[in-house]
Amino acid sequence: MALIARRILPGYGLTLGITLAFLSSIVLVPLAALFLKAAGLGPSDWARILTSPRTLAAFRLTFGASAAAAGVSTVFGLLIAWVLVRYRFPGRRILDAMVDLPFALPTAVAGITLAQLYGPRGWMGQVLQALGIQGAYSPFGVFIALTFISFPFVVRTVQPVLEDLQPDAEEAAATLGANRLVTFRRILLPTLFPALLTGFTLAFARAIGEYGSVVFISGNLPFKTEILPLLIIGQLEQFHYSAAAVIAASMLLVSFTLLFLINLLQRRLVARSH
Repeated sequence: MALIARRILPGYGLTLGITLAFLSSIVLVPLAALFLKAAGLGPSDWARILTSPRTLAAFRLTFGASAAAAGVSTVFGLLIAWVLVRYRFPGRRILDAMVDLPFALPTAVAGITLAQLYGPRGWMGQVLQALGIQGAYSPFGVFIALTFISFPFVVRTVQPVLEDLQPDAEEAAATLGANRLVTFRRILLPTLFPALLTGFTLAFARAIGEYGSVVFISGNLPFKTEILPLLIIGQLEQFHYSAAAVIAASMLLVSFTLLFLINLLQRRLVARSH
């Protein structure tokens, strides 16, 4: 017992208690209250709320646009991280700092800016309209907002991995006659894939719960551009607290399931690479 006690860091019991109390008050208790509120309705009420056309449309838009935004953010986040790590050029530090702008910018400000930029009279909106594409107040506008707030997660996840990569393997592949595409596909991509999957997961999770930037650019049209967080807010404003709790609980369950499956795939890939 004395040997075990000496291995424990001083203050272990106190810090563990503070950690559990903090996590319980911030995470566990609110989630438990949410599910308890939703449990007040029976299975038939759950089915009625979740299978309504308006709820299903919001589910499709929220998860579909979030997955698309996370996928695009993964591709362009890798490209941005590659440029920031592998090249030196004037303004590099400014570009690196701009990546964190969606983190620091209030989501409402981002939403208003994107709505003005991609609106019918905005700079980008006029270009898209000439191509027959509606920017703001459409599902594409939701996708734009979710991409804006999610791509920094990919950049900041992949960037440290790229910085730790040694050029030895790439140089060896080049001396053996491999071109750049083969080197990237056979040497770099297997090493970067776990980090890319982590970045995709973080971007996807962030996009699912986004509200502030989407509410201004989407138009909030039921069955067309209404996302789940907005639908929950609408239920609360109408004092339908149980219905809002059911939608939120279902949203959490689907999100947790998807994140669990992605994390499980990531662990298997990491274990296989080792």
